[in-house]
Amino acid sequence: MVTINKNGNPFGSHRVVEPLGVLPQPSERVNNDFSSIWDNEVLINVEALNVDSASFTQIKNSVEGDEQKIGARILEIVGNRGKMHNPVTGSGGVLIGEIAAIGEKLSDRDLKVGDKIVTLVSLSLTPLRIDEILGVKKDIDQVQVKGQAVIFESGIYAKLPEDMSETLAMAALDVAGAPAQTARLVKPGDTVVIIGATGKSGILCSYEAKKRAGVTGRVIGTGTSDASCKQLKELNLCDDVIKLDATDALACYDELSKLTDGKLADVIINNVSIPNTELSSILMCRNHGTIYFFSMATSFTKAALGAEGIGKDVNMIIGNGYTEGHAEITYSVLRESPVIMQLFEKLYC
Repeated sequence: MVTINKNGNPFGSHRVVEPLGVLPQPSERVNNDFSSIWDNEVLINVEALNVDSASFTQIKNSVEGDEQKIGARILEIVGNRGKMHNPVTGSGGVLIGEIAAIGEKLSDRDLKVGDKIVTLVSLSLTPLRIDEILGVKKDIDQVQVKGQAVIFESGIYAKLPEDMSETLAMAALDVAGAPAQTARLVKPGDTVVIIGATGKSGILCSYEAKKRAGVTGRVIGTGTSDASCKQLKELNLCDDVIKLDATDALACYDELSKLTDGKLADVIINNVSIPNTELSSILMCRNHGTIYFFSMATSFTKAALGAEGIGKDVNMIIGNGYTEGHAEITYSVLRESPVIMQLFEKLYC
């Protein structure tokens, strides 16, 4: 029987171990002892983690793709920090699990013990204990685990839909903020560049961009390999698909200038999971255009000072994993697009 502590902080600061006085996300370590929970927490029996792409890529590359070592590194991070908060990238991911207990202050929520949910707050702020790594799926950034976690009063979540698998829903919701922000930013007639359009978030963003830009707009997707670009073309989500190295800013600028007769893009959506793509995004955007940096590999120092250095007046938006209605928008994309649903089922089921 889990005991309940009273008067938990709405934002979870009662779980912070060090440094005191900060919120859970920027903290170095949180309390992941779940023998008791606070009255405004939801306790979850965790089944799987979907580690965010930037973090998983960094871990995978640091151990040369060895799955046992990937699991060991994740256990080390969680053991040291009490949360899956990669100290290199600063990012986390989401989890899937079953509700084990609900604090009394949250009794009015549409939750009951036994419900399956996907958390929509970052693992970088979610107190987590991993008892065992059951499997690592390095091609889709997912880890099967046995453990527990809590989300706070301010935490958001989504119940699992009945018309798609749990792992598919978790994979899609990990990047739900990207297509939702794309839906908000793209207007009819816009020229939109999706950097990293061949990945999970890029595919979802390409669909939303095409939907919002309409017949008078233009969606240009970029990828890094012949195979991924071929797959993107077959999905028929973009008007143009080009193979580009997003770290080569001048090559990106030259290619897009040719493709748009020098007009460049109204909106840039950056989804790539590697560093040093900031200036490519800035150079491909027209003056007074908008860049959405969804990738957690982005250096906002490089973006701000880079734009200043080349005299580019652009609106740059930090990738916020939460956008109002983002879970529903992401589910809608999958339901509206059979080709995306089929591809994601193949990849994540």
